[in-house]
Amino acid sequence: MLKNVDPVLNADILHALYSMGHGDEVAIVDAHYPAQNAAQSSTIGKLLTMDGADTARAMRAILSVFELDSFVPQPAERMMVDNEPETLPHVQREAQMEINLAVGRCLPMASVVRQEYYQRAKNSYAVIMTGETRGWGCFILRKGLVVTEDVPSLENQSNTTRYGS
Repeated sequence: MLKNVDPVLNADILHALYSMGHGDEVAIVDAHYPAQNAAQSSTIGKLLTMDGADTARAMRAILSVFELDSFVPQPAERMMVDNEPETLPHVQREAQMEINLAVGRCLPMASVVRQEYYQRAKNSYAVIMTGETRGWGCFILRKGLVVTEDVPSLENQSNTTRYGS
């Protein structure tokens, strides 16, 4: 157990989210999605799971450590209900609420046609399957930047990060 880290974020998920670069995408999918197939084609090549977490819980956890991309107008996307572009099922409304809370403002999701979503998930950095049993609980999040302020480095305080051990 880690302090201040949501316990539904297991080590594999944290590693994947940390390893992603600016502009990389992660697919968050429901329990009905053919996730194993998509995950095999993703950058990391294996399925990540959030057992027991519904969409809202999964989004809240992920967005607690994941910065959405501010360089694009809609860094969060949802799988569109077939032939109903304006329909927002409860599962998608709940995800939208978590996104809005995380960014501190209304940030509407773009919609992605189902067949296009399937291809995008396969091309994503990682696929995370939640325990969500309602349909249409499939999303794509694009990673943004967490940039430190542009100030001079001081002794014993640098503006760097460490990779590896």
